[in-house]
Amino acid sequence: MVENVTLRLASFGYTVTEADSWVLDFIITKVENHIKSECNVDAVPDGLHNIAVDMVVGEFLLSKKSTGQLTGIDISAMGKSIQEGDTNITFAFGSGDKTPEKRLDELILYLMNYGKGSFASYRSFSW
Repeated sequence: MVENVTLRLASFGYTVTEADSWVLDFIITKVENHIKSECNVDAVPDGLHNIAVDMVVGEFLLSKKSTGQLTGIDISAMGKSIQEGDTNITFAFGSGDKTPEKRLDELILYLMNYGKGSFASYRSFSW
């Protein structure tokens, strides 16, 4: 998963450094434990892998932004919309009346929360 998270962060213009490795490992474990707990399974299902990667990236970006360590991402160049299936998220309207920071915040929330509804498909009941 680390490789996929690193590649996903690179797609946003962030280069993972050696100093990020502990934080990434912590967040990956946290997200995996959350998914396993929500689904009552022993491992993250393959169908939730991409959702887990995005959740890790969102948590990581939020952590970096909250501590003032988020550098290397040009938030003015962030995409204005993302479409996944029948869901469309728009980060700027018209001529871009949302600030780049507000669009980054919305992207982070999207990454952290999109796909949580899919957990129900993988839930297992214990008796």
